[in-house]
Amino acid sequence: MAASTNLTPEQRIMRAKLAAHARWAKHNPTEGTSPARGGFLARFERQAEAEAETELTPQELHRRAEQLLKQYMTRLAFKSSKARKAAA
Repeated sequence: MAASTNLTPEQRIMRAKLAAHARWAKHNPTEGTSPARGGFLARFERQAEAEAETELTPQELHRRAEQLLKQYMTRLAFKSSKARKAAA
């Protein structure tokens, strides 16, 4: 589909959804998003390495990075919960 400037916002959203559905019908979503997830986890690996007082094994570095990722996501969920409560 060619880009069009005369589409409504709702039509642009539907066009984007069509493209996404077509992509994921042809490809494994886990493989498609793997580079992004790896890059995101690398952020927490760098943080874990910077906070470590001693050299970490790769397994320990990965474990700590996963915990930092869970902490980050839980903090986001907590802030979202507080914002929804304040808006209600």
